[in-house]
Amino acid sequence: GKGLLLLGFLYMFICSLDILSSAFQLVGGKAAGDIFTEGSVLSNPLAGLVIGVLVTLLVQSSSTSSSIVVSMVSSGLLQVQMAVPVIMGTNIGTSVTNTLVAMTQAGDRNKFRRAFAGATVHDFFNWLSVLVFLPLEVASGYMYKLTKLLVDSFNIQGGEKTPELLHVITDPLTKAIIELDKSVISGIATGDPAARNKSLILKWCKTFTNVTLRNETVPGPENCTSPALCWCSQDLCYTLHNISETYNIQTCNHIFVNVDLSDLAIGLILLALSLLVLCSCLILIVKLLNSMLKGQVAMVIKKVLNTDFPFPFGWVTGYIAILVGAGMTFIVQSSSVFTSAITPLVGIGVISIERAYPLSLGANIGTTTTAILAAMAAPGDTLANALQIALIHFVFNVSGIILWYPIPFTRIPIRLAKALGDITAEYRWFAGVYIISCFFLLPLFVFGLSMAGWKVLVGVGVPIVALLIIVIVVNVLQARLPRCLPAVLHSWDFLPLWAHSLEPWDRVVAVVAAKCCCCCKCCQTGPEEEEEEEKGGGGHFLEMYDNPAMMNGVDWGEKREDKEDVLKATQL
Repeated sequence: GKGLLLLGFLYMFICSLDILSSAFQLVGGKAAGDIFTEGSVLSNPLAGLVIGVLVTLLVQSSSTSSSIVVSMVSSGLLQVQMAVPVIMGTNIGTSVTNTLVAMTQAGDRNKFRRAFAGATVHDFFNWLSVLVFLPLEVASGYMYKLTKLLVDSFNIQGGEKTPELLHVITDPLTKAIIELDKSVISGIATGDPAARNKSLILKWCKTFTNVTLRNETVPGPENCTSPALCWCSQDLCYTLHNISETYNIQTCNHIFVNVDLSDLAIGLILLALSLLVLCSCLILIVKLLNSMLKGQVAMVIKKVLNTDFPFPFGWVTGYIAILVGAGMTFIVQSSSVFTSAITPLVGIGVISIERAYPLSLGANIGTTTTAILAAMAAPGDTLANALQIALIHFVFNVSGIILWYPIPFTRIPIRLAKALGDITAEYRWFAGVYIISCFFLLPLFVFGLSMAGWKVLVGVGVPIVALLIIVIVVNVLQARLPRCLPAVLHSWDFLPLWAHSLEPWDRVVAVVAAKCCCCCKCCQTGPEEEEEEEKGGGGHFLEMYDNPAMMNGVDWGEKREDKEDVLKATQL
């Protein structure tokens, strides 16, 4: 029974992610299309990168933002070389979904430490890959040249539509709630004036287009289709034109088909409902897993998932995990869905972060193979460009894996994610600061600098980057070779406390939160109830225990003795 419930909640979780993507497209889809209309901005690689991040955040779908890029390249509005930074940006933007999913486990420090680290290891991989390969691509263009060589060397013919594996199961529910006309966003991006006034909500699911050859009056012979199809008499000329007429046959069956609300209003409604269902399903999934994975069962599952192959084949395990992640992502047709599904498993300790890392890398590969198959279904005139963009995405992710995975020393994303997990477990408010800063404020700041011109970008950006590099180098030397530093730099204590510690900021957040809670309490509680509470005193206590089987084994934070992680007493 619990197994069936788990499958049911997982199904609802995946459907809610699909609806969440549709809601984001209704709220910000047209704005995303407008961002792409200024083609001159995309000539700046940093601006293109930021636009890719922001558009993917707005529509919550890297496949949608990638399809917009393909449409722009196919229509000649964007060159393939200019599209490379945008594709890199979509890789970053799609990793925010599982980071938001990790926030739902903020109630328990140990689970939150593991879940947030497991989610952000994907973020760090994408950011570090961009920091290395964007300058390399701008300087050498190796991705463009390599993919151009591949596309030109193979005589690839257009294939069939991408197979929809998981969508066959989820579409009956999601399409009963909402269906979108995804060509509208691409139309806005490619400058179609009619698309700007169209609704994103699909109303007619079955249409028929009739093409007829008709006589038309034109101003002069130069406007004729061809000299053979042109007749002129006195001041009028006639020619034959193909006229396309679209007839609406059958309306869609989703619940918003005849609702008289704007796209924004429907998007906000779906956003609230999908977030509610997503969080509820996630909480229930975690509770069911904790209930099912007890004692020896938990230990066996953890051992199977996290144990390497015996010597000398231990190195093969990670690459098999990459293949598993790619295969699962190909099945569910979304890297966000797969990485969001493994995040709670990392939180409860079933999957270690060392195993989650190659699974996330495989998810990146899986989503690019889906894009390659989708590109091969493109028409003949756009096939080469669509396939080259999809291959650039593939080469970028493979290059990142080669750089950040084979040698254990280079698995820097794992160490950074663990450090961030420790910080957010101690100061939980910092998780929100991280998401807002990395996915919104930083991209907007870089976009603003790039719009101001190269001089401003270099004048402001270079000192900031140089300062960050110096801080990183000093931190590394403090940990490994402190004798190489002057005595004053053996620690950061010479700086004000707020400049090298989050503790003062934590006190500020605590004061603000206390004031907000006090205001809410004053608004909700009358004077008589306050007197009763003062007289009542103690109250009841709820004891919450972590799953002991999940506390043994593989995680870096489990050795800490933290009373709050063992027993929480919350006054009701």
